[in-house]
Amino acid sequence: MQRILSSQLPAQVGSTVRLAGWVHRRRLLKSVAFLVLRDGGGLAQVVVAAPAVRAQVEALTEETVVEVVGTVVANPAAPAGVEVVEPTVRPLGPPAVPPPFDLYRPVLTAGLSTQLDHAPVALRHPIRSAALRISAAAVSGFRATLDGQGFVEVHTPKVVASSTESGANVFALDWFGRPAYLAQSPQFYKQLMVGVFERVYEVGPVFRAEPHDTARHLAQYTSLDVELGFVADHRDVMAVLRDTLAGMVATVADRAGGALATLGVTVPEVPAEIPAVHFTEALKIAGAPADEPDLAPAHERALGEWALREHGSDFLFVTGYPMAKRPFYTHPDPARPAYSNGFDLLFRGVELVTGGQRLHRHADYLAALAARGEPVEPYAGYVDAFRHGMPPHGGFAIGLERFVARLTGAANVREVTAFPRDLHRLTP
Repeated sequence: MQRILSSQLPAQVGSTVRLAGWVHRRRLLKSVAFLVLRDGGGLAQVVVAAPAVRAQVEALTEETVVEVVGTVVANPAAPAGVEVVEPTVRPLGPPAVPPPFDLYRPVLTAGLSTQLDHAPVALRHPIRSAALRISAAAVSGFRATLDGQGFVEVHTPKVVASSTESGANVFALDWFGRPAYLAQSPQFYKQLMVGVFERVYEVGPVFRAEPHDTARHLAQYTSLDVELGFVADHRDVMAVLRDTLAGMVATVADRAGGALATLGVTVPEVPAEIPAVHFTEALKIAGAPADEPDLAPAHERALGEWALREHGSDFLFVTGYPMAKRPFYTHPDPARPAYSNGFDLLFRGVELVTGGQRLHRHADYLAALAARGEPVEPYAGYVDAFRHGMPPHGGFAIGLERFVARLTGAANVREVTAFPRDLHRLTP
């Protein structure tokens, strides 16, 4: 008999089925026992009346892996309106050691630190696993949207010879006796691949050795990177980003509806045209000094509230950041060279995406590095490619965990990350 998932039970009323999963909970009443089985499809209620089977169930511990064979009957009070009766129960392994918290409760009562210490079992809780299902759907939507627009997925090195973002902290390592670093982003490589495919994207880990200890930062996170050639300016990039976000949100709604329901989340609408303000105007809206070089988290929150109030939008573009706060490869605004053809996208008052137009002429790269007092040699393999003809291009990067955290309302990005790596955590 082929195993089925609990989610398939409603179509099997009257049939004998085989389930397999984890003992989620046992309820031992006087006349009957209930075994709640958890599997990849959800929960199934198993009704146990036979004394011998009840004795088996009483001996089981939560999280023990078992097989159940029984008959499916309708019961409106049971999960999905069905339950399994007259079962046989067979353990598929030794009795499990119960985790240090009850997974059958509606919410995990353990603190986040305890959950992260015991992540392999904490992630089994429906609330924790729901966030990961949403994450998977978001990546699927990201890929599908870009595939539909002629982009090619690429895979670039995560060990590099020089830092990507000049001046940023990097994780150093020994590469057969030579210094090397974990990549802070695929920035250089995705630009170079524009010279091959014109439109590329990548889903992969990035590493930032910045000593942040906040609810929104990780030392390793998943970056959804995009780069496209033959743009007029950064606004072409913003248009692709808008479509990409719309595709991600639509796929989450379509493929992770159960996870959204578990978390009580409604996906936001991505406007046909996301509102945009220039950095100088953003400072005024946020009540920040006119000479402020960047937006602080409090400024971003104020801008998010403004976008929702004035435009009914959870999303807001802030364009034209000062060149002094952008990487050396950023293209300046030809009309206002002190400001960039770059942007950030705020999602519910938190910076989610950074992007913009890049330099594409070799001479401009030499001048940009010289202006910052940086030698060309560490970047030679990157900069030299621009001698061979590169189109005007630009791109962006979405932080996956931050996107899911904002979408689900999680207070801490670690709540939606399977095995987070940060200033203090290297295990499990």
